Amino acid sequence: MNLFETVKASVSVPAAAKMYGLQANYHGMAKCLFHDDRHPSMKLNEDYFYCFGCGATGDVIDLVVKLLDLRPYEAAKKLAVDFGIDPDKPPSAAVLAKPKHPMIRAFRNDERYCQRVLCDYLHLLEGWKVRYAPKNMDEDFDDRFVEACQMLDYIEYLADILTVGDLELRTATVKDLMKDGTIGGLEEKVRRDCLEERGITEYGEKRIAG
Repeated sequence: MNLFETVKASVSVPAAAKMYGLQANYHGMAKCLFHDDRHPSMKLNEDYFYCFGCGATGDVIDLVVKLLDLRPYEAAKKLAVDFGIDPDKPPSAAVLAKPKHPMIRAFRNDERYCQRVLCDYLHLLEGWKVRYAPKNMDEDFDDRFVEACQMLDYIEYLADILTVGDLELRTATVKDLMKDGTIGGLEEKVRRDCLEERGITEYGEKRIAG
């Protein structure tokens, strides 16, 4: 391992944040370093940080680069000194990441399935918000427009979790989505809209115009 790999395997993002004065709340959220953040929107995961506000992300070295205005190599050296890391000695097995999910292959398949459906549903909502927007405020809102307005931010949040969240949070999210057929219901909604757009009925028959 080189210095960068040794440091990243030995020092967690929350530990470095605490060492250099970045305050995080009980949920591991801190004010983002990359934009004017009034409320904590940057999640400090074990191996990386991610801002739900501006999308900034990086590892422990990237965090220290920003916190202390250092170059990457300088940040890695400072972490090694401050955390007593010997760059010539590989980290012990105890600090190396270990999978937390007992059936990792099954989980990965479920996670990919959820990511695909969430992405499809997100695109559906984005289309509905434009396609069914009211022409004026006096007309009744289409249910699809209302659903898009209500669900867009939440679905984006779930998609972000499955893209950059830590393993524990991703596992819990996938479990919730798979439970009671929630993700299957979203997939069916996307499928039905696709059929309607093509003018096909539930029974596979082409609708007759007029």
